Amino acid sequence: MLARSKIYSHKNLVAMEIRYPNQFMHVFRHHQRLHQDAGQVRDADVEAGQPRYSNINVDGDVLSYSPNDRFSVGLYVAGEPLTPEDYYFEVEILDIGNRGTIGVGLVPQRYPLDAQPGWRAFSVGFHADDGKLYKANGFGKPFGTKSQTGDKIGCGIKFSAPEEGPGQSVKVFFTHNGKEVSYSAQRSWRGIYKWVPSVRPYEWFPEHSSVKVFFTHNGKEVGMMMMQAPARGLYPAVGMHSSGEEVRLNLEAEWLYEDLVLMAVDNGEEDWSRLHDVRLNGTTLEYMGRGKSIHDVGLAQARWPLDTTYHYFEIEIMDPGENCYIAIGVARRNYPHHRHPGWNKGSIAYHADDGKIFVGSGVGDPFGPRCHKGDIMGCGILFPPDYDGETDSDLSPDDPDVHNDMIDEFSDDSDDDDIIPGGRFLDQNGTKVWIFFTRNGKMIGKKQVPIPKGGFFPTVGMLSSCEKVRIDLRPLTG
Repeated sequence: MLARSKIYSHKNLVAMEIRYPNQFMHVFRHHQRLHQDAGQVRDADVEAGQPRYSNINVDGDVLSYSPNDRFSVGLYVAGEPLTPEDYYFEVEILDIGNRGTIGVGLVPQRYPLDAQPGWRAFSVGFHADDGKLYKANGFGKPFGTKSQTGDKIGCGIKFSAPEEGPGQSVKVFFTHNGKEVSYSAQRSWRGIYKWVPSVRPYEWFPEHSSVKVFFTHNGKEVGMMMMQAPARGLYPAVGMHSSGEEVRLNLEAEWLYEDLVLMAVDNGEEDWSRLHDVRLNGTTLEYMGRGKSIHDVGLAQARWPLDTTYHYFEIEIMDPGENCYIAIGVARRNYPHHRHPGWNKGSIAYHADDGKIFVGSGVGDPFGPRCHKGDIMGCGILFPPDYDGETDSDLSPDDPDVHNDMIDEFSDDSDDDDIIPGGRFLDQNGTKVWIFFTRNGKMIGKKQVPIPKGGFFPTVGMLSSCEKVRIDLRPLTG
């Protein structure tokens, strides 16, 4: 009777998680902190460096689903997390099985073995049967194509490249009897990264850090998304759920990630989701439009929204051009590319030419001084102490952390009915945050507005020839 009661209780928890994903996330995190979450595996049950699996047959590098009376999910979790040296793995589908319910993704070290990757907290998975992405949720979102026998699905993490210049990180390694000792990244008390021998690879993932996870399908990158990484790292995982499913797991697969990192360091394009009539050259944005009418706005919008970690950015006016029609602010994802930030709903901006603030309206209000060549304009967000980006900005169903061609192809770029009288946002029921602006390091003022679905993205607008600014998306991390 007791065993039956436990099974019934567990089914109820799973049902709650699927029906109320956001609310259940809070419960999950609370119980994780108290080490009382029944869905997690105890540390005593996890042997370091050894894979864990349930309802999976393992024959070398071949994994297959093992049918069972309870029709439970089969899951395989690798023994080591992804690191900057081993940042990618790949799965080849040898047999799609009855239903093709194969999931490939990343999970925490103590992830329960009765759930597909992406169903539970701090996990993500790309599923073969529907081509959807699952991120800590029982409901998937369109992401890629469905997979068949012979297809290959890959997953990896794009670790940040070291910063250049003074204070740059370097790798120091040690050997013992001719063999290299393992190492991991640690932060010293002075805030300088150092590399020391360690048997704890999960220290690549500082607490509350976010990482860029990407997926591939048959050798082509499908898309990329941001997710919070647990302190012990993210582990390769493969899930199955129907008879006949069989895959080959390659934990040593290679992906040309170094080329991607070098390209990102050289031109910074990876930091931007759109550059309309704006040319990017390293950290410089230059207006390339006609500058003849208000429809010739050049817009640069960052790929990632501001959050509690990176909540502020700056621009320096290198050349004001003919009229210094330069604006700095934040806007919703897929903001109309031919409109200055602040002019349309879901945006707010400080304009250099007249010193006015524009809040979802084409009419600005007096706010601060005008800005000229050499001035540094800044914009940031003051989040509430209890702010949770996953719920307060309502990332579903349009999750800005997810980026792929299929989603962007159908993005809403229309500005019909965007201008709201009185400078108000259309939705006044969202979580309120304070948007503040600075000039040359001094606070000008702030304004409280509701944060739109998906969060606020750093946005820069320009409108007259020869305008040029230097951009720093993370000035507080140097």
